Amino acid sequence: MPNQETCTTVPGSTVKVPSVRHLSMRDASGFSSLCRSRALDPTLKNSSPGPGVHIVSPQLLQSFSTCTEPSTALFSVDSMQLAPSYWKEFSPCDPQSEGRRVKKCSPVITRSGHSLEKIRVYVGFDSREELAYEVCRHSLLKHATVSLEIIPLKLQNLTKEGIYTRPRDPTESTEFSFTRFLTPFLAGFESWALFVDCDFLYTADLRELAELIDDRYAVMCVHHDYTPKTTVKMDGVLQTSYPRKNWSSMVLYNCAHPKNKVLTPELVNSASGSFLHRFMWLEDADIGELPITWNFLVGHNELPKKGASIPKAIHFTCGGPWFEAWKDCEFADHWLKERDEYWNTQLYDIASC
Repeated sequence: MPNQETCTTVPGSTVKVPSVRHLSMRDASGFSSLCRSRALDPTLKNSSPGPGVHIVSPQLLQSFSTCTEPSTALFSVDSMQLAPSYWKEFSPCDPQSEGRRVKKCSPVITRSGHSLEKIRVYVGFDSREELAYEVCRHSLLKHATVSLEIIPLKLQNLTKEGIYTRPRDPTESTEFSFTRFLTPFLAGFESWALFVDCDFLYTADLRELAELIDDRYAVMCVHHDYTPKTTVKMDGVLQTSYPRKNWSSMVLYNCAHPKNKVLTPELVNSASGSFLHRFMWLEDADIGELPITWNFLVGHNELPKKGASIPKAIHFTCGGPWFEAWKDCEFADHWLKERDEYWNTQLYDIASC
């Protein structure tokens, strides 16, 4: 157990949250070992998450309420992450929490009529874009009214665990170009999971996306008709063009679908890039379509004249404002605002330690 911090409490009004010191500084090492174990041994599917698996849930509402049976529920308090094995007493009278309430999450009812208690989100992590990952994660949490389990796909961890052994190809623009296809395996081939690139900014609740889940499909994604306008992307990385480009940048995986059982480490480590990125292990009818607002390509897609003024998921596919060359791109102001909000939470965490 991490060191506990003392905190004045009010009898009958105490809720429990994790140690900010412990959770805000945790690295993601060990997450792949847990996920691999779950995948290989069904008896471990209910095991507690290890370091780097962030179980969290929605933003706060206006007033505090008492939390009952905390070990069986998932909550969040601002940027604090909650895991069942890490608790501390948190006072409703704390100046930082006054006038707020922790809300217990309700399940998502999918289009197929099934109930999801939480959404597992695997985020592509690139060491050059750590800030992009943190901002993406922050935006996911800020809008969520459903429990999220957020796992960064760190290449070094997957390699260390022997899950990912594929040699790095010069044409790979990110460290997660192929690790993304391990999502069903890492999820234990159970239920649904979302993969998303780290260069996304979410402006809407993932509950809305999960409500579109249709069990008829093996995967669901935005069906882009995309041809890059430039020959380079991000920080000078070569841009490539191929059929179904950007389809794999945000995918809802039906991890339990029989056709996705082929996505083992052996296949992901050996199959061609075209086979994987074009979903060639599937038939066209197995690929469900999502609205473009859930993977809006900055610099390529256009907002409809009638409708929302901002997409629900903004994808800075060629490079975002964390790169100097893209600091003035479309929707850069929204990303920079989210970045500042994220930084503010880190300052609060440090002050709380």
